[in-house]
Amino acid sequence: MAKIESVRAQEILDSRGFPTVGVEVVLSDGSVGWAGVPSGASTGEHEAVELRDGDKARYFGKGVLKAVANANGEIAKAVKGLEASDLAGLDAKMIALDGTPNKGRLGANAILAVSMATARAAAASAKQPLYAFLRQAYGIKSDAWLLPTPMLNVVNGGKHADSGLDVQEFMIVPTGLPTFSEGLRAGAEIYQILKKKLTALKMTTAVGDEGGFAPRLKTHLEVLEILAASIKEGGYEGKVRLSLDCAASEYYKDGKYVLEGKALTSAEIAEVYASWASKHGIVSIEDPLWEDDWSGWKAMTAKFGDRFRLIGDDLFVTNPERLARGIKDKSANAILIKLNQIGTLTETVKAVTDAQKAGFSTVISHRSGETEDAFIADLAVALNAGAIKTGAPCRSERLAKYNRLLQIEAALGKKASYAGGSAFAATAGAR
Repeated sequence: MAKIESVRAQEILDSRGFPTVGVEVVLSDGSVGWAGVPSGASTGEHEAVELRDGDKARYFGKGVLKAVANANGEIAKAVKGLEASDLAGLDAKMIALDGTPNKGRLGANAILAVSMATARAAAASAKQPLYAFLRQAYGIKSDAWLLPTPMLNVVNGGKHADSGLDVQEFMIVPTGLPTFSEGLRAGAEIYQILKKKLTALKMTTAVGDEGGFAPRLKTHLEVLEILAASIKEGGYEGKVRLSLDCAASEYYKDGKYVLEGKALTSAEIAEVYASWASKHGIVSIEDPLWEDDWSGWKAMTAKFGDRFRLIGDDLFVTNPERLARGIKDKSANAILIKLNQIGTLTETVKAVTDAQKAGFSTVISHRSGETEDAFIADLAVALNAGAIKTGAPCRSERLAKYNRLLQIEAALGKKASYAGGSAFAATAGAR
């Protein structure tokens, strides 16, 4: 079996023009794997540490030369000679080498890049597509292949744009289409209709970090209404639904949620969200509350969890320990999965499988600072995740993921089915 021969890391740029880590891993049989690590803008307090240089004279302090040096030095030395197909063993070795609870010494960006690149090299060595290799490597016992429902972020607010909107993302979700490709087509068509409607309103159609528009509409309801109208005009009423990522930690101030200038309690803001969901058929709401408002999450899930999915992102940060608390307390009923929040592929897979066993639905996600690496597309299929969030049908770093899923759909043919609305149903996630 092929062993890790060399690790070569370098500083590359993400989709926002800031540095991130890219790694090439070469195996003893000549197989090569490359990976680029994404970077978030709206980050949770409990995420693994993305190691930055802090040198203000270089990239405003955002350089990653320290992380690159760690990958080329300590990590490369420690992993050389390891069996490449033993992904869990590799990740355990790097976690122990770092020796901190949050990967703060070597950097989650350095560790994750090596983790992902090795997986790709091992898949190449095994002459398997990445999605098939990942399923085999982690012992996922399923003969079914599920293509994820795309959640397309078409209007940006919060930290992703200067639109003035508090809610960070407004997404369209093709739940009622028969195939992934048809769902993606619906999303792309609605996106173009939305652009025409915003132009007619003399709104800007420049795009935010994730390809969505950032119109200066006065209220969140106005956004929902124009999205509903775009869906209807496209002929997809009832087939394409709406979803939100509130990123509420960003507007949680002094114990209250300040939405459209009004200070609300967790119970009050939950009612606001529920009214939006009732009026516009919202199928999921991500991070509706602050990341440590456990009691608020529990109460909101108990009251509205059978009406729409409550997705924990900052609440869980892809961390199996925080997820375990959420499962026990019944706080949320779905989890957003981001590789760089936890920092290794193995821990990410554990978070997904733990969630699925508990009946939580799972959504594999990009970050606002992305690369052309489409790793998460293969990961979503390998784990039958059910849904994927990777931006608007715009900007090549977003489209790389969608286009990879189209390739996988074509390769699997009739062996695969499309998740559609199953990931958002009351019993979603149960495997």
